Amino acid sequence: MDLTLIFLCVFGLLLFANSYDGPLYDSSAYTECKAYPEDPLYNGGILQACKGSCISNASSPTFMLHNLSNAFYTFSAWIKIEGVDSSLIRASLESQHATFSCIGSVIAKQGCWSFIKGGFVLDSPSDVSLLFFKDYTGNSSNISVTSASLQPFSEEQWKLNQQAVINRERKRFVTVHVSNLQGERLGGASINIQQISNDFPIGSAIASTILGNLPYQSWFLKRFNAAVFENELKWYVTEPEAGKTNYTLADQMLQFVRANQITTRGHNIFWEDLDYTPSWVRNLLGSELKRAVNSRILGLMSRFKEEFIHWDVSNEMLHFDFYEKRLGPNATLGFFKTAHEADPLATLFMNEFNVVETCNDDSSTVDNYVRRLRELKRGGVTMGGIGLEGHFSVPNPPFIRAVLDKLGTLGLPIWLTEVDISHTIDKQTQAVYLEQVLREGFSHPSVKGLMLWTALHPEGCYQMCLTDSNIRNLPAGETIDRLLQEWKTGKVEGITDELGSFSFHGYLGEYTITVQSQNRTTNFTFSLTEGHETKYFNIQL
Repeated sequence: MDLTLIFLCVFGLLLFANSYDGPLYDSSAYTECKAYPEDPLYNGGILQACKGSCISNASSPTFMLHNLSNAFYTFSAWIKIEGVDSSLIRASLESQHATFSCIGSVIAKQGCWSFIKGGFVLDSPSDVSLLFFKDYTGNSSNISVTSASLQPFSEEQWKLNQQAVINRERKRFVTVHVSNLQGERLGGASINIQQISNDFPIGSAIASTILGNLPYQSWFLKRFNAAVFENELKWYVTEPEAGKTNYTLADQMLQFVRANQITTRGHNIFWEDLDYTPSWVRNLLGSELKRAVNSRILGLMSRFKEEFIHWDVSNEMLHFDFYEKRLGPNATLGFFKTAHEADPLATLFMNEFNVVETCNDDSSTVDNYVRRLRELKRGGVTMGGIGLEGHFSVPNPPFIRAVLDKLGTLGLPIWLTEVDISHTIDKQTQAVYLEQVLREGFSHPSVKGLMLWTALHPEGCYQMCLTDSNIRNLPAGETIDRLLQEWKTGKVEGITDELGSFSFHGYLGEYTITVQSQNRTTNFTFSLTEGHETKYFNIQL
């Protein structure tokens, strides 16, 4: 971590607490295989005495850990393998009371060092625990681990580090200078500031059920500034029979979001999953399939050009490959290129599940996501965004943050695109887990938007609802309301000092300010945009 970042972190923390003597979270991450490993994060943390606690086992290097307390743990290491060009290595943890089958993974290579980063939350203390690395494909003959680190954070320390990032990335200092028309400073002027909109996109999926449902519309619009259509743009909905396209529902929903100035994502152009491919398309081969996909992408993109800020182009391509099987390995390249040509202002996303939720899914590890994205970019694709669905069971906050750190090195905006918590979990716990996920997203500088997958239907929602059918908040809805209130600047009132200045620290977004002095009043509107330096405004009365 460089000195500037350390200063900013400390500065952010001081805005939240009078003092802090705990560890500062190190967001360093690497996605390139290096000839030499970097130094361990946190100087190794509690693994500084590695040699005394490392069990020698070349096929599965293991750290024996003593007296682990309840805490959030972030770990990292550099790994190299022998016997095979590359292989998937997982890190696991066995404590006295729990087993974590995967707390981080990496595609390690022969002849260079690869960086693994992950973590876990320990709810019960453990006298003895084992942290071990294993090749789950069984291909490599030897695993070398160096620069290993394990750093604990108390829950309070974890939250303070989150707030430090929020203070730095989601907020900004503002100083207002008030003077008369002759430029003389006006001390004692009354200041009233109100945030009227938030710059950070937080939204939810909506379905056609919102059309005509005024209570639902009102509830949605009071909370969210972003939306995505749950199913209404998908191919199996817009063209259930060959040549018979119907965009009626999508058009009506677009009219709703446009009338209410809601930022909206386009989801999706293609879905690689056979189960969600139109039945008539499944029977096509060769030139017939090419004509069908070309008609789909050009028809969709021309109709909705410049209407959606994003497009999920080929949904869940790490798990499914219907089109590439039928049209060849370059089919996805063609989809992205055609979409960009048809709507060059839209940001194209690679949308995937089980990247940030877990590392037990070999298809969608963070390294597989990075590898596929780089393949597309080498092929000439204009890739603008990283889409992480976020369908969680039990979230692992340190793992979530580690994945975001690695993906953040790519320099692309990250969106959590379909966040929910499994319906197998009771509603109160859903709300707790939802808050954990949203706080991790909002407090990571690379995350630029949060979308919930909570479209309301008469029979409920996909996994998690925010309200009941009478539009009364469920526990998850109460969590949303509380977080939205927390992440918005409250009403700010005060008077200018003897220099005619007034300062505050506010969330990014749109503001109105009313200034009164000596029977004179003026109103002013301003935008508070990203930046680490203080934003200055001059107001004359």
